[in-house]
Amino acid sequence: MAYIKKYKTKKGDRWMYVVENGIDPQSGQRRRIVKKGFVKEKEAKNALKEFERKTSGKNFEDNNITFEDMAQDWLDVYSETDVKVSTIRVRNHEIGHLNRYFAKYKIKDITKRMYQSALNDLKKKEKLAHNTISGIHGTGRMIFKRALEQDYLLVDPTEFAFIPKDKKTVEDIENQKVEEKYLEKHELKDFLETAKTLGEVDDYVIFLTLAWTGLRAGELVALKWKDIDFEEHTINITKTYYNPKNNTKNYELLPPKTEGSIRKIDVEEEVIATLKKHQLKQKELKLEVGKEYYNKDFVFGRLNPPYYGYPHFIKTIENRMESLLKKTPSIKKRLTPHSLRHTHTSLLAEAGVELLQIMDRLGHTEDETTTQVYLHITKDRKKEASQKFAQLMRSL
Repeated sequence: MAYIKKYKTKKGDRWMYVVENGIDPQSGQRRRIVKKGFVKEKEAKNALKEFERKTSGKNFEDNNITFEDMAQDWLDVYSETDVKVSTIRVRNHEIGHLNRYFAKYKIKDITKRMYQSALNDLKKKEKLAHNTISGIHGTGRMIFKRALEQDYLLVDPTEFAFIPKDKKTVEDIENQKVEEKYLEKHELKDFLETAKTLGEVDDYVIFLTLAWTGLRAGELVALKWKDIDFEEHTINITKTYYNPKNNTKNYELLPPKTEGSIRKIDVEEEVIATLKKHQLKQKELKLEVGKEYYNKDFVFGRLNPPYYGYPHFIKTIENRMESLLKKTPSIKKRLTPHSLRHTHTSLLAEAGVELLQIMDRLGHTEDETTTQVYLHITKDRKKEASQKFAQLMRSL
């Protein structure tokens, strides 16, 4: 049933149309589609006619498709588009979060209130990061958009939904220590010394390369010897390692996530010399084990049985770093291989390299933590600039 109704506002009388749209399964109340704000009754009537024209012949009450079936339908179509395998898996993971709330619900019965409540829950109870919830919400929006296109819905419950923001207290802000996100120069020296003396045979070359290049762990383990130019002292980054199930033989090499991530970077002599020594050890191992070695040109192929030559799991590098940090008494921070990208940022900033150049070297256009580290390291230079300006003005 549909009808026109007049209501009062501070600016005078206005008109709206109301369309009855079944029963809300949670509240037992009738659901209504309401459109307000018409100045004249005729405008409301014309808008209602247009709405009825667009929805005529569509029996939404008889559509019983569940959310999980609609989500799978969307994912099947989405997978046929020009998206990476890794992106599809991320979307599938995000659907998993939404299924915990809506899987068996008929898609037509999911209300705006229910959807917003799910986003709130992901933030407050699940305590997921803002970017994670943003991805889940993006997937949800695309699923419900397809439901609209396929005539399973009259109204999109994701419209006007929002992701709750963190409410930081003054104490939270004051306790934020950017220094906890990277290694200071003396800490890096201690960490690399630990890697050299107490680590696995290839720990030193792995962590030296990460710290001195700013590579992502996935970019590091995907490196092949052909990517390294020993004459020009450069590394060419064109791919990343993908292996979510940590299956040694069933890995993928994928293009980096953005165009900016495809890059060539200059490398210092110390890194080049260390890589040459590592290459020599690798060649000796190949001669020793022969056909047991998985000879696919990986720079950081495993040096231990039974999977000689296969690229390391990213998790392995994370575990090794955690172990080395525990063996380094001067470091009390909880860090990951990604923290070495921030360490690289801090060293470049200290050397006077501009932020845009650092971003280019790291292979991204913007990153909050990189900017945060850069501003922290360069704050003394800003004070110096302010002092020089003050001296100039006093001399007038």
